[in-house]
Amino acid sequence: MTNDKGILIRNIYYMLAYAFQELRQNNYSDIAGEDFEKIYDLFAEILIRGISYQLKQGLHRRYVPFREISTTLHGKLDMNEAIRQKMCHSGKIACEYDELSVNNLFNQIIVSTATILLKHSDVKKDKKAELKRLLLFFSDVDAIDIKTIKWSTLRFDRNTRNYRMLLYICYFIIDGMLLTTENGQYKMREFSDEHMHRLYERFVLEYYRRHHPQTNARSAQIDWNIDKEVSSTNILPIMQTDIFLSVGERTLIIDTKYYGKTMQYQFDKATIHNNNLNQIYAYVTNHDTGHTGKVDGMLLYAKTQEEIVPDGSMTLSDGNTIYFKTLDLNRDFNDICRQLDGFVNNSLNYTKGNK
Repeated sequence: MTNDKGILIRNIYYMLAYAFQELRQNNYSDIAGEDFEKIYDLFAEILIRGISYQLKQGLHRRYVPFREISTTLHGKLDMNEAIRQKMCHSGKIACEYDELSVNNLFNQIIVSTATILLKHSDVKKDKKAELKRLLLFFSDVDAIDIKTIKWSTLRFDRNTRNYRMLLYICYFIIDGMLLTTENGQYKMREFSDEHMHRLYERFVLEYYRRHHPQTNARSAQIDWNIDKEVSSTNILPIMQTDIFLSVGERTLIIDTKYYGKTMQYQFDKATIHNNNLNQIYAYVTNHDTGHTGKVDGMLLYAKTQEEIVPDGSMTLSDGNTIYFKTLDLNRDFNDICRQLDGFVNNSLNYTKGNK
């Protein structure tokens, strides 16, 4: 199994499995045993499994508005359309009504995403053939312009929760699109660092939630340790942590980083990026309002192909420690788990409980 930017494709599947719990279900469970050379080939297989499962459950139907010209009233009379068409003496009437239909946004996104993968050179022929076969069951569903999708408006309920992971995968694929100006055709980018950073952050958070429940892993906001009565709080940025862990009186704030290059170089010296260090320093010092030294921070980088990677720590005057650590995602996944366990066991000084 090959890698993508230094990450085993199999491990990207595991990261997705933590980020999207649905991938732990039986219909996806044996994907990790397959051999994938390209990330979009992996996405195609996940989409195939997800669509197949959804077809067994039944495609989501939603009330969709329809308008038609008929000799009998169906739904309610569309008086404005009737007047516009001058139908008063034709014996026909304009009706408008709602009807349950599979031609809704959820299914349209799936069809549009599958169509994109059919054109992608990294997807193998056998998977393209399976996608084509599955699309036959979507004959009543239209493809849509992917630029018009308002992802933030998607809402999932009890009847559509099975679509959540499927549409997240669609988002990962569609968000990696570029519209060419020459001929109006869509063209795929590489899976970007931005996509990987979001996946990496969510994977680490969900790993600690699952395997270290004692730490109450979460993403939390930190208040500025300032005199709010005399400060311009309305223009201060929100300090939103990636991962916030706490055991007893001790706290560890983790900021995940995924870059093509983890270090910056000045006069041939490799150093931590200034912005990263300033950010984690602000998190730690503002949260430790009592100067107890019991709040630590960690910059957790994903390992790249660089020879020099962050690995060390520094101690502040109040006793707080800021760690610079690197997670090697090109190892066996059990080794990745041991790395993550060690980071929190050592910094929070506690023994991990049973999984």
